[in-house]
Amino acid sequence: MERGVRPYEGVAMTAPLRAALYTRVSTRAQADKHGTAYQREALQKMADARGWDVLGVYADEGVSGRRASRPKLDALMLDARRREVDVVAVWRFDRFARSLSHLVTALNEFKALGVQFVSHQEGIDTSTPIGVAMFQIAGAFAELEASLARERVQAGVDAARERGVVLGRPEVLTGDQARAALAAHGGLRPAARALGVGTATIRRAMARG
Repeated sequence: MERGVRPYEGVAMTAPLRAALYTRVSTRAQADKHGTAYQREALQKMADARGWDVLGVYADEGVSGRRASRPKLDALMLDARRREVDVVAVWRFDRFARSLSHLVTALNEFKALGVQFVSHQEGIDTSTPIGVAMFQIAGAFAELEASLARERVQAGVDAARERGVVLGRPEVLTGDQARAALAAHGGLRPAARALGVGTATIRRAMARG
C-alpha cells in the first residue's frame, strides 16, 4: 500500500506525517539547568496541533552548535536518509545548523528526500510557498557568505604578498638562506616575515651553519 494512504470503510485516508523533533542546548550548564525541555514541549504542541505522528525527539544536550558532528543530529539525518521521516521540526535555525551554508545544504538534502522542514521560532515551513521562498533567500545569502569569505582570504593573501611575504614555509631553511634574507631585509623580524617563518627558525638555521 502506498505510504500516506489508509483504507477506512472504503475511503482512502491520509496517514499523519512522521515527525522528528530536534532540540539542542550548547553548554553543559544549560543542559543541567534547563535541558531542552522547553524546546521539546513547544515542538510537541506544534506537532499535536498539526496532527503529526512524533517518532522521536533527538536531543543534543551540552553540544556546541559549531561541531560538524553531533550524535543526535547525525542519528536524525540517518533516519531521514532511510526514508523513516516525513518532517523535521526544530525550535530555531541556530539550534539545528552551525552556519547558513550548513542549513542550506541540509535543506537541499531534505528536499531531495521529500522531507519537510519546520522552524518553530522563525515560522518557516518548507511545505508552504512562503517557506520555499525563504529557503531560496537563505540559499542566496549562503552563496553570498561563501563568496565574501573567499574574498577575505584572497585579500589577506594579496596584502601579504604586497608586504613582501613569501607564502609557504620552506621545508628546511638553510643558514645561507637565513643570512641572505637578513642581508636583504635588514633585520631578523623583516626577514622572518619575508620567509614566512618565525624568528627562532632563522636563528636555528644560522646556528646550524
